[in-house]
Amino acid sequence: MIRKILEQSSHRPWEIPKDRWRFYQEWNDAIFLHWEVDLEELKKHVPKELEIDLFEGKPWVSVVAFAMEEIRPRFLPAFAPISNFFEINVRTYVKTKSKTGVYFLSMEGGKDLSCKVAKLISELPYRFSSIKREMEYYRSSNSEFGDKLDIKFKIGQAVQKTEIDLWLTERYALFQDTKNFINEYEIHHQEWPIREAIVENIELHYPRLEKLIGRKPDLVNYSEGVKVVAWGKKKIRKSDWDNR
Repeated sequence: MIRKILEQSSHRPWEIPKDRWRFYQEWNDAIFLHWEVDLEELKKHVPKELEIDLFEGKPWVSVVAFAMEEIRPRFLPAFAPISNFFEINVRTYVKTKSKTGVYFLSMEGGKDLSCKVAKLISELPYRFSSIKREMEYYRSSNSEFGDKLDIKFKIGQAVQKTEIDLWLTERYALFQDTKNFINEYEIHHQEWPIREAIVENIELHYPRLEKLIGRKPDLVNYSEGVKVVAWGKKKIRKSDWDNR
């Protein structure tokens, strides 16, 4: 299965890394909520080392709620109590001199232990939230931050992806900041299959991101998911970022 994933790479904007992949995971039953946002407001939330990527001159922010499943290191089996959990991330789109990718404004997981393990290994900003998921329904809350997502939707027909669909979903790198470093992560998967999603009810409240996503989303999609291989993080000291 993984060999088949790696063999299908013609859709990527750059070559698959030459070194060995480190982790396998599945991102299943994903609902995508997308907003076109104000550039100056977004800059307040993105480290200065990263350039915000634009589609037709405009930046975007997305909320992606999905089931993280079967996550495991290369030579170990998945362990369901840690490997499977519901996740919500709020992300925007960035680029460097040679790659486009995503940057997370928020990352939530529905299992406290899974969040601790993922944060320890990856240095990604995972935090625990109470999350309930049913088919065509997703609900989460975080009392510490005051965050809440409550969405009910209907899954529609498969769609022919537009340029903006491809721009928002086909991302094969992640950049995240720590105190002294920018961490770069490479990933690979087959193209996301996209379906219509018709929102029946939505309540979304992220106080610190209210000026970005405090209104009805501009675009909504659903995907059955993708199988993903990931490489280890590459740490670049912030002081060396411009000379990398």
